Amino acid sequence: MKQRHRVLGLLGLLSALTFLDRLAIAVAGPAIQADLHIQPQHWGWILSAYVLANGIFEVPSGAMGDRRGQRGEMTRIVTWWSSFNALTGWCHGFWQLCASRFFFGLGAAGAYPNIAGVIARWFPARERARCQGLVWAASRLGGALAPLLIVPVVHFFGWRAAFRLLSLAGFLWAAVWWFRFRNYPQDDPSVTAAELEEIGETRALHHDSSVPWRSLFRSRALWLIVLAYGCYGCGSWFYFSWFPTWMVHAAGFSLNGVLFASLPFLVGLAANLAGGHLGDRLTLRWGARRALRWIPAVCLVVTALLLVAMSIFHGKVSVVVLSSLGFGAMDLMLPSAWALCLAIGGRVSGTATGMMNTAGQAGGFLCTVLFGYIVHATGSYNLPLWFIAAMVFTSAIIFTRIDCTQCVDAA
Repeated sequence: MKQRHRVLGLLGLLSALTFLDRLAIAVAGPAIQADLHIQPQHWGWILSAYVLANGIFEVPSGAMGDRRGQRGEMTRIVTWWSSFNALTGWCHGFWQLCASRFFFGLGAAGAYPNIAGVIARWFPARERARCQGLVWAASRLGGALAPLLIVPVVHFFGWRAAFRLLSLAGFLWAAVWWFRFRNYPQDDPSVTAAELEEIGETRALHHDSSVPWRSLFRSRALWLIVLAYGCYGCGSWFYFSWFPTWMVHAAGFSLNGVLFASLPFLVGLAANLAGGHLGDRLTLRWGARRALRWIPAVCLVVTALLLVAMSIFHGKVSVVVLSSLGFGAMDLMLPSAWALCLAIGGRVSGTATGMMNTAGQAGGFLCTVLFGYIVHATGSYNLPLWFIAAMVFTSAIIFTRIDCTQCVDAA
């Protein structure tokens, strides 16, 4: 096995762990709300505390990885978030939960921008969409495992135990990463000369530690993908935050029935793997400019229509099928969206993807907060889906206007 594929394995493991940790509070949500007597509008703020902190610190963390290297930055990220994940298990009220989730999000900020930075340094351009597809497929595996692992732990040991167990896994990953990873393939003695030739010289692409902020902020293409990803974030964060609660209150599932929340993430896993190959193949056939804008646009239009259908059809089978297809359509475009941002970001891909992911977190913050207030004001768990569908459709329109050939390095 080539060393870069071992690195990709560690990145995939981290991606799965990230979503296990991120979704743990959503899956355990009904039990936590019942135990601590938290109302829907207040629960929205607890869910969004992570999103807010994560969004604020995405860009600084991505920039630090670009400047100092991802070895130390990702070790810090995982150690920090695992510490506050453990502290979540000690919370006894609304404000404690808000604080612990805020600092959890602060620590986790930059995980995916730094993963993108590793991919930019360790993989040739022709493999990057597939690498992003594998990373995001692993995240969906984590999302699928979350209900399957968290629900039994909550049932037998209580919701607090789940967070403590997840924190131990995070500490273990951070230790392995620190001792096994090197910032550049040239610095790793396990990388052969033949593999270095396949990868190409990457140190020269990252020799300048400064971040060209003026070029970043003047890039029209980057601002368009930031805006598009922000609108997309409303759709993805519905699944990451409110979806298990929506299943209970809108679709009539029991707490054990929340196990079906794994299915969209399993479909998402397959969709990310397929999306990575689709992005690379259509890039070769159509060119990156055409392929990487139309794959996201078409997928997001389909997602918006399926979200509307979820608000109309209430049978349990219909809910499972429509939600799985909706999430799968969104995930089919994800590798292409991140490959698009890598092409625009060039040598500062960590910073550029940090800006993009910050916008996604902003959309997630908007979704998680407004969802709770709309439910509180109207008593309907389905009405917020129309707002989310509109945001996803807007994202599709914006993606059609992005030109990935406008690289920041050339600005």
